[in-house]
Amino acid sequence: MIILQAPSPSPSPVDAKEEITSAWDRTLDLYQNTINRLPSIILAIVVFIIFFFLARGIKIAIRRLTRHRRNARSLGMVLGRLAQGIVILIGAFIALTIVIPSFKIGDLVQLFGISGVAIGFAFRDILQNFLAGILILLTEPFEINDQIVFKNFEGTVENIETRATTIRTYDGRRIVIPNAELFTNSVTVNTAFENRRIQYDFGIGYGDDIEQAKQLILEAIRETEGVLSDPPPDAIVVDLADFTVNIRGRWWINPPRRADALDFRDRVLSAVKNKLTSNGIDMPFPTQQILFHDQTEETDGDRNRQREGWPGYGKVPNSRSIGGSLSRLIKNQSQSRSEDGNSSNASTIDN
Repeated sequence: MIILQAPSPSPSPVDAKEEITSAWDRTLDLYQNTINRLPSIILAIVVFIIFFFLARGIKIAIRRLTRHRRNARSLGMVLGRLAQGIVILIGAFIALTIVIPSFKIGDLVQLFGISGVAIGFAFRDILQNFLAGILILLTEPFEINDQIVFKNFEGTVENIETRATTIRTYDGRRIVIPNAELFTNSVTVNTAFENRRIQYDFGIGYGDDIEQAKQLILEAIRETEGVLSDPPPDAIVVDLADFTVNIRGRWWINPPRRADALDFRDRVLSAVKNKLTSNGIDMPFPTQQILFHDQTEETDGDRNRQREGWPGYGKVPNSRSIGGSLSRLIKNQSQSRSEDGNSSNASTIDN
């Protein structure tokens, strides 16, 4: 069975004209409403501009108040930014109420309350870093221009922002560290105090006089210009190593910054080395003694014929020096060459 569908009736000219008229009326109403609200829009823009410049002025004023206070300098920067944002937000709310009289701040707060959970989950890391930045600025474990060590990074603090802290490494690189990482992990602040102690282990020979070496090390440290006399430097024995007696020299410097620490370290080590060597104190370097064993098939398992490092039963052969072994090797090679030469001469005579 074939079903025929009747064609849909085309819109009449009257209906099309009514739709066009309705759209035109709505456009005129929108235009008329815009003209009626134009003074309110202009007033709202003026109000927002006033609040914008007011926010900038408050930010600058807070920074100026805390500029000369080292302990509040970083906090003043963040408080200035927060105050600027809050004032601009208030200005935006007032401008909206001027343009849209039916707009209420309570409705917006209610909307924020409903969507607050979703926003919290979406921006959890950002909010965590923000709160950590505020706590860092309040507790001040370190400040701008302090030199810190965090995990594998070391450098000078350049800026403490609400999201992250930037440090400049000693080789001229910038590291951006999230504030949450800094707040929840250990941070070493090298410039937290005015003085800083530096130490180094000096190795002397076992045959040298320890007390004399200590005295010479202390003299070299005290003679270095810039080393503090209070607290006084000291020298203590810290290890009996494989080939040296290690004496640790410790001294204090001021200021405690990295460049100064390296400079004092260079001068003290040079002075101690020259002082020890000029007074006959040995500074030995690593040495090794190599012992050879007879491990051929003939001597393997025979403890009486094996040497260093093996227990012997009965008479144990004497140790052999490397020089003696090399001499015997050269002698054996010379004898072999002589025998080969004699064999060649005998063959020539026979021929």
